[in-house]
Amino acid sequence: MGRLRSIVLECSEPEPLATFWAAVLDRPIVQRDDDWWSLERRGDEARVCFQVVADHVAPPWPGGHGEQQAHLDVEVDDLAQARAVVLELGARQLGDVVSEEDDGDWQVFADPAGHPFCLVT
Repeated sequence: MGRLRSIVLECSEPEPLATFWAAVLDRPIVQRDDDWWSLERRGDEARVCFQVVADHVAPPWPGGHGEQQAHLDVEVDDLAQARAVVLELGARQLGDVVSEEDDGDWQVFADPAGHPFCLVT
């Protein structure tokens, strides 16, 4: 029926957020407007966009029911190496590494605007 076109992250300042995610996802920034920035779309993957919202408030992590509405999972080959990279880029660590027998390892971070995301192997 349909395809996911975009993942849009709300923020107060799109430039640092777009720069962060461009480095994490290895995609160039292809659109820069006052209130809308986008990364390059690759193949069938959704594009990632950043929309200015006045008085943006990051979702809490961990939050109560209904407070955290979504997060991104970023698949990586080496969790320790990826952790070092995202922290250098401005991410904030929100949790310790979790190991799951069937699902590999994962760890929760917040991007520079406070959006939660996981690095997963």
